[in-house]
Amino acid sequence: MLPDYDHLQKAAKDHLWMHFTRHGSYEAADVPVIVRGEGVHLYDAHGKRYLDGLAGLFVSQLGHGRRDLAEAAATQAGELAFHPLWSYAHPTAIRLAERVASYAPGDLNRVFFTTGGGEAVESAWKLAKNYFKLTGRPMKHKVISRSIAYHGTTQGALSITGLPLLKQQFEPLVPSTFRVPNTNAYRAPAHALGPGGDDLEAYGRWAADQIAVAIENEGPDTVAAVFLEPVQNAGGCFPPPPGYFQRVREICDRYDVLLVSDEVICAFGRLGHMFGAERYGYQPDIITCAKGLTSGYSPLGAMIASDRLMEPFLHGSEWFAHGYTFGGHPVSCAVALANLDAFEEEGVLAHVRANEPGFRATLERLKDLPIVGDVRGDGYFYGIELVKDQATKESFDDDESERLLYGFVSKSLFAEGLYCRADDRGDPVIQLAPPLVATQEHFDEMEQILRTVLDKAWAQI
Repeated sequence: MLPDYDHLQKAAKDHLWMHFTRHGSYEAADVPVIVRGEGVHLYDAHGKRYLDGLAGLFVSQLGHGRRDLAEAAATQAGELAFHPLWSYAHPTAIRLAERVASYAPGDLNRVFFTTGGGEAVESAWKLAKNYFKLTGRPMKHKVISRSIAYHGTTQGALSITGLPLLKQQFEPLVPSTFRVPNTNAYRAPAHALGPGGDDLEAYGRWAADQIAVAIENEGPDTVAAVFLEPVQNAGGCFPPPPGYFQRVREICDRYDVLLVSDEVICAFGRLGHMFGAERYGYQPDIITCAKGLTSGYSPLGAMIASDRLMEPFLHGSEWFAHGYTFGGHPVSCAVALANLDAFEEEGVLAHVRANEPGFRATLERLKDLPIVGDVRGDGYFYGIELVKDQATKESFDDDESERLLYGFVSKSLFAEGLYCRADDRGDPVIQLAPPLVATQEHFDEMEQILRTVLDKAWAQI
């Protein structure tokens, strides 16, 4: 145990305002203090080891304790610790922009750096509105996103978010955002699955066509962009049905609406490719990203835009009047470059693709538990939906979810040595997204802990 553990506990409770945290739960309990990471494991102040089943927060792609990334940060800090990108450049930002653009699909060659994902989403909406004003379509400013989708916490990004309970205490928010159905095939309306009730391509067409309906309802001359994650996070990992994104692309082209691929989670290997758009074969107009760009060793995000979206800003006195003090921080850019070097040298993307079937198969073994309704996801990004009845897909009500997820499952998983997320934003799910260096032994360890805890959870229902 740390020699100043008692002091840290008091200081945490007296001064540290943690994010998305029920502080009341620590009135009679210690705050968990994580002090060290090594590979796919974390260690707390008592020396207990945990399997990092969430890669921090979908961030730690290469795992913990990498000396190469730490040394890249130290070297850069010794040369140039800071300079903003406001009318000036520095070498690491230039090199990283070129590198990221080389990975991005199509003509997404313009990289605008931020410090995180919410800022990248905010930047994308501002760019969309600014672009259409400069090109003679000033009424195009509205945004469409999906039900239960999470896109960030800043005022604009939160407005795009489709989670009412996260928004209501901060309303009124930025107006002009609208929601369409997500791609949760497990909960798909029967009429959307075709005559046989199992046609995922028909479901994909139906879900995509709801975007066209929303655009028509609002007026195509007023809609600027559609924000979609390749695999939707909130609600528990909803992959796209076959043909979904191709249909969305057709709709966006028809109505002259920008397709923004929000890849804050899905980019940089989470789905076995640098970008989720590549995995699912569609061409966005903008990609937003963050998290895995540095594997969490320093904060950094980016908005990657097509050449045509920057073109109006390249002439005369026009400018994109937007930026962040720490966007494109020299140290963060140096870490990102070292991170991407490691991706290539160590074959990280190929590793994820090779091990994905084993990860899926291991988690699907849990379907023999009566509490497990669905296992879904792609790459190293999965959700397990919990149900009261497998046959009918009956879910838990709000009070039951509260007792199940927060009262038992979340605490028990951590106590058994697995750090992951038990989430009720939508139907109750457990989310798993380990570092991309995880192997079958780690999948097996996850499955055993999950099995132990979910067995006990079912016994309490």
